[in-house]
Amino acid sequence: MALIRVLGIETSCDETAAAVVDSERRILANRVVSQDAEHRPFGGVVPEIAARAHLEALDDVVVAALADAGLALRDIDAIAATAGPGLIGGVIVGATFAKGLALAADKPFLGINHLEGHALTVRLTDGVAFPYLLLLVSGGHCQLLAVEGLGRYERLGGTIDDAAGEAFDKVAKLLGLGFPGGPAVERAALQGNPQRFALPRPMLGRAGCDFSFSGLKTAVRLLVEAEPDAAADIAASFQAAVGDVLADRTAAALALTTQRWGAGKPLVVAGGVAANQVLRARLQRLAEGAGVPLVIPPPRLCTDNGAMIAWAGLERFVAGERHSLDLAPRPRWPLDALTP
Repeated sequence: MALIRVLGIETSCDETAAAVVDSERRILANRVVSQDAEHRPFGGVVPEIAARAHLEALDDVVVAALADAGLALRDIDAIAATAGPGLIGGVIVGATFAKGLALAADKPFLGINHLEGHALTVRLTDGVAFPYLLLLVSGGHCQLLAVEGLGRYERLGGTIDDAAGEAFDKVAKLLGLGFPGGPAVERAALQGNPQRFALPRPMLGRAGCDFSFSGLKTAVRLLVEAEPDAAADIAASFQAAVGDVLADRTAAALALTTQRWGAGKPLVVAGGVAANQVLRARLQRLAEGAGVPLVIPPPRLCTDNGAMIAWAGLERFVAGERHSLDLAPRPRWPLDALTP
């Protein structure tokens, strides 16, 4: 098969990203421009600010990615962009830009589900074969999915209230640790005692594979009020509680997939929260105990990036897909909705 190169564009939240990957699983370029400085004064992502920042940065990011790859647009075989889910203003910016490029250069366009980008990243980084169990943990999503093949995803469980990443952001705000919240909590926790405070572990031991983090956030808020000078210990105790919940719910999903596929199929973890080293170590212990390989992309490919969108686009392109320029961006697009 001839070498295929795909340009990927990601603008679903607060990173403006573009990358080029090829069919030999090489990342030829991977540019990411963060908007942390723009959102830090507000303690969280402001959708209108994010959309404007994408609009200002995207052209330069794409030009830089192509330059890094040593390619011109004519050398690209297809252009992929996140079409949802995400903050709709940003999604529209990226998808519309990609459609314009595709039209001007007479290249195929592929509108990619952002979550599928996360789900397939390990096939780019590690060549993981289907099927595998996916724990997807990010600022907006927390779910367990059986990944049977391209476009074949079964949701085994998800959060009934807040996502794990959202909980990290809220706890960081409660503790005055700054933005972005996930890395701030992880840094503070390094100086803390994770055993000092017995925080709740919602859903622990329950039937099924669902998550809940709302009660844990409330417990942290009350603890901050009672112990205002214990930020490091609270951060460490919170992080430990999240790790226990993720491990317990994932263990329940592993039992289901082992029954379905047999032993030894990989546990894959993706999404921004998967960059947390303490949580990675906790899930590594779970995988070792269950006798399954744990596969997690490098931290820079756990957070939002263009390479994951380019790779998902490449897989779709190889499968023969081409999408209409009329494809509508969408703020909500469950991953399991892609399954025929």
